[in-house]
This record gives sequence, structure tokens and C-alpha cells, in this order.
Amino acid sequence: MRYETVIGMEVHVELHTASKMFCACPADHFQVGANEHVCPVCTAQPGALPVINGRALELTAMTGMALHCQIRPHSVFARKNYVYPDLPKGYQISQYELPICEDGWVDIPTPDGAKRIGIVRVHLEEDTGKLVHEGNASLVDYNR
Repeated sequence: MRYETVIGMEVHVELHTASKMFCACPADHFQVGANEHVCPVCTAQPGALPVINGRALELTAMTGMALHCQIRPHSVFARKNYVYPDLPKGYQISQYELPICEDGWVDIPTPDGAKRIGIVRVHLEEDTGKLVHEGNASLVDYNR
């Protein structure tokens, strides 16, 4: 029996946008105190509805074009359910089945010539909070 080694990578990129992925809260979480940029959408309060960040959509489509992906005319967001302290909603808004970009590639130069690396998908998802561990305590910052 022959086996082939297949190695995959998942790369996360934080987009430089003025606001968060699904609300109008400022995205600059480096220059402010913990939990200063949090709203009812961030914590999934009843009646608060998410609205996609148009600039994030543009940046993702541009990334997909640079990676020779197919840009879908229609994509879907879904709730990825899990329970963890950095996720007050109990779910993360993400894409999997119908991402914005798919089936791309990038050529990597090697001594033997270019090696084409396939890209399955480029998708958007909201960032979770940040856990900070100090001594015997764990603190959560939902600014991201």
C-alpha cells in the first residue's frame, strides 16, 4: 500500500478595516482599554442584527483575485456553534460551504521551477474575543 503525504495550511489574516466584521464598532482594538468597543451585535443581544462590513468583502474579493480564485456571485454565512469564554454568543459567524472565493492557486518558486499550490477557499468570519491570563485569573476582551 502506498501513502501520499498531503500537508494543508490554514492562514488567518486580520483585515485593516475601520469597523468590525458585522457591526459598526471600531476595529482598532490595540489602542483602547478592554471591552470599550462592544455593542449589542457583538454579544448577540435580542433584536440586534449583524450587517456585513462592505470593505471587508471588497478586501476579500481582491485577495481572491490575487490568488487566482473563482469569485462567487453568491456566498453564505452560517453560525459555527461552540462554547468558549472568548465567544459570548455561543456561535461565530463564518463561511464554509459557500465561501466568497474558491479554487485558486499561487506559484511558489523552487530550484526546480515553480510549484503550484492549490487554494481551496478564502472566506470571511468574525473575530472572537481575546483571553488574557494574569496570575490565577483569566480576563476576556471582546474588542476584536
